[in-house]
Parts: sequence; C-alpha cells; structure tokens
Amino acid sequence: MSITCVPRVKCEDIASGSVSKGGQATKRTPTRLQTKDTHVRESWKILRRLAGQHRPAHPKILQHTPRSTRVRGRAKGTRAPKNESERATVASLLLAEITGRNQHAPVYQAGKLLASIVGKIQPGQLSPAHIHDANAAIRKAAYSHSTLTNKVSATRRLLRWLWEYHGAPKLDHLVDTYPGLRPRNVTATDEERALLTKAARPYMQLWIALCGDLAIRSTTAARIGPANHDPSGRTLRFETKCGERLTLPTTETIEDLIEPCDRKDPTPFVYQLWRNEPHKHGATPRFIEDPATLRRHFKALRLSVGITRKLTLHDLRRTAAVAMFDYTGDIRDVQALLGHRNLQSTIWYLDHDMRPVKRSTLEIIKRPAWRKEKTA
Repeated sequence: MSITCVPRVKCEDIASGSVSKGGQATKRTPTRLQTKDTHVRESWKILRRLAGQHRPAHPKILQHTPRSTRVRGRAKGTRAPKNESERATVASLLLAEITGRNQHAPVYQAGKLLASIVGKIQPGQLSPAHIHDANAAIRKAAYSHSTLTNKVSATRRLLRWLWEYHGAPKLDHLVDTYPGLRPRNVTATDEERALLTKAARPYMQLWIALCGDLAIRSTTAARIGPANHDPSGRTLRFETKCGERLTLPTTETIEDLIEPCDRKDPTPFVYQLWRNEPHKHGATPRFIEDPATLRRHFKALRLSVGITRKLTLHDLRRTAAVAMFDYTGDIRDVQALLGHRNLQSTIWYLDHDMRPVKRSTLEIIKRPAWRKEKTA
C-alpha cells in the first residue's frame, strides 16, 4: 500500500490564486482576494473551483409564450376577458369614446342616442330590444335622407366597436338599413348664370367664373392667386383637394377680371378685387379671407336676383361638367376638367344626366350580323 503525500497549501497561496488544480504552487496573476485573512467560505469556493471536476451546465428551458396575432372581433361562443373596460357601463364607454368630437358629427349624435337608451348596463347585457328602441328613435326624429343614412351608419359602427373590444353581443346587423344617397342633380340654367354675373361685383364675378367656367371647387377658387397664374401661357396651375396637380387654360372673362390685380402681391385674386373696391364711409370693412364668408355673400346675391331655390357654387362646377359631357360625349374629357383621379368620382357628377339610349342603336344591335357590318 502506497501513500501519496499531498503538498501543504498555505492560505496566502490560496488568496493570491497561485495554487494549481493538482495542488502545486504556481505563479499566477493575483485575484481579488489580496488580504491575508481570507474568509473560510471564500477559500472553500476557490478550492472547489480548482480541484473539482468540470460539470456541464444544465440546459435552461425558457417558458416562452408565443404572441398571437390580434384578430379583429371574436369567434362565435367566446367571451372577452374581464377587465376594467368590461366592468364599465355602456353609457360611460360611449361617452368616453365621443368626448372631444364635433357635436354635429354623426358619431357624436349616435353615441348620445345609444347612451340615453341603454342606461347603466354592462356591455354584455345589450339585447335586441335596445336596438329596436334605437331604430324607433331614429325614425321618429324625421331626419333628411342624408342625415338618416349617416346616423344609422354611425350607430352600426359604435355597436361593432362595443362587440369587438368590450364584450358586447354582436347586434350591429339589427340596425335598420336605408338605400344609399343619390348624387345631387342641381345645375344652373343660362338665365340664372346671366343674372348672377350681371348683378355681382368684380370679386364675386371672378369667383363665379372660376367655379362655372373652369369647374374649380369653391374653396380652391377662393385661394388662387398670382402664384398660380401664368400670364404668358394664360393658364392656372393649382393643387386640388385630393393633392392632384391640375393645369387649366383661362377664359377671356377670367383674364379681364384678374388684369387689375397686383402680381407681386401673394394675396388671392378674389380678395384683391374686394380690397380694391370703393366702400362706404371711405373705410374698408373687415373681410375674413375664408370661403364661408364668400358663400354668405353668394347666398345674399342669389336671393337679391330672385333665385329662391338652393343653388351653390358647387352646382356651377357640376353644370360645367355636364356641359362638357354633352358637347364632347367623352367622359375622359370631363375627368380631366374636374381633376379626378378615380373615374367613379366623375361618374358621380354625371349619374343623373347620362346620355339616353337611341332607338336606332337598339334596332342595329338586334341584327345578328352587326359585328360583321361594323368591321367591314
């Protein structure tokens, strides 16, 4: 039996980190433990690290829950988890949703109506009876067709919002449906146009000409100034409501009206003509550079010449579009005049005044050989 002697290890060697795995003292870089009085626990940790076998680290299993894609709505038979919004009442949720909105907006009016009908109930307690009461209240109000369509559409959106995010049952399909809006079919006659132009002052004549001759929107026409006019090419280049860049040639009437305007002044032409006019008492009255002010002036002008029906500047734009289609017969020319990107928007202007079907065309297409006759 052989006895193996283990060399004696000093605490100073342990503290300085000069002890190898076999117990031999070696010269190594000193560690953190530089004090002579090394704690027993720290010495034991160093010995275990130097003399113990290397143990492989156990793999760490991370409990990761994958994120699910947010789905709009819920599957049938499921229920949203309970939270603070679910414990709130329907009235409080609706009032919080419409707070800060315009009081004349359809969503605001629909939210006030639903909040007054449902009362202080939970979203899950909504029933078809509440929707029946809402339909009856909307019918009783006797709104116009456009207001009625917007009101029921906003009510349907709010009910769908309660179903998707606050645990209410799906009841938006129970809201009454109404046929869609028909396009406005009001156009100005030649007599009405002549009366307005004759009685209007220069600034109003220019505004009427921009909307009636070039079919420009009233708001855009009120803001056209020297920066949009090219005197050499006699064109107007401006940006439409939808961000489209449009260039239109000016008429003789428009060129004559903008002739006295100052080309170095960035003020719109309509406001320059108003400012240059002589006013009573020698003082220029306050004029708000806003299309709403011009619309009030146009309404007063319309009533002064005896036009009692509701005729707006946008109706003059529609009149120009219909006249262009009647003369050219090409809807693409009307689209270029109105500056529409989508052809469906142009058809909306002409939906009430599409060309009639000719009897001769019906007689031709009845014959089976009309295709051969056309290509011959």
